[in-house]
Amino acid sequence: MNIIAIGDVVGRQGCEFLRAHLPSVKKLKCIDLCIVNGENSAPGNGITPDSAQYLFDSGVDLITSGNHVYNKNEVYDFLDARRDIIRPANYSDYNPGRGFTVIDMGRLKVGVLNLLGNSFIGDNVNNAFLCAEKLLPELHECKVKLVDFHAEATGEKRAMGFFLDGKVTAVFGTHTHVLTADEQILPCGTAYITDIGMTGPKQSVLGINPDTIIKKMRYALPSRFEVPNIPCIMTGCIIEVDDKTGKAVGIERVCIEA
Repeated sequence: MNIIAIGDVVGRQGCEFLRAHLPSVKKLKCIDLCIVNGENSAPGNGITPDSAQYLFDSGVDLITSGNHVYNKNEVYDFLDARRDIIRPANYSDYNPGRGFTVIDMGRLKVGVLNLLGNSFIGDNVNNAFLCAEKLLPELHECKVKLVDFHAEATGEKRAMGFFLDGKVTAVFGTHTHVLTADEQILPCGTAYITDIGMTGPKQSVLGINPDTIIKKMRYALPSRFEVPNIPCIMTGCIIEVDDKTGKAVGIERVCIEA
């Protein structure tokens, strides 16, 4: 089977670009399952029921998220009600939503775990490594196990990849919005990539107007983040999985430009 994981979708522009290009990519690459990080899909970042539904209607099977998942409080009940959208599992158990889910593909089950890094980003969450160790047994029925590790530090992501090597099918990083060129199969058979990038305006700073970010960093003043109406890019990776073993047999980067 072929699984595509697509990097953080940014704003209306990113959502519309994904809708325009995802169907053809799925057809061309014979995709069986599509996972998208949607935590920036709503205007001004965060996610809402409307932006999530837009992604589902565009051909997305599962939405993962990260540190912006709770920015819009109207999504809280949606997170509790749905099993096809997850938040980082190392948030408190009292937080809305769930940190992992199981997708029944008929011939096999796919378990997906969402984690938030602790370095520079997740000060108020539980340890990501201990959380992964605790929750992986919950996915024992799943032949295929995938992890979206939403983290800032490259070293932390690499460490998680090796920590889970041989225990899961794939570990792919999100959050930094930059597609990395280190896709590989780790020594014990887990597919790994540090970051799968983003879906949004290409000539931007993580999807935001560069002038806005420069002003904020130069003068340390609050700035309203704006997603520019310019040509977009959609990046991610495709993981090829052996149906019989649940092991990854290949991983490749994906980059679609307008």
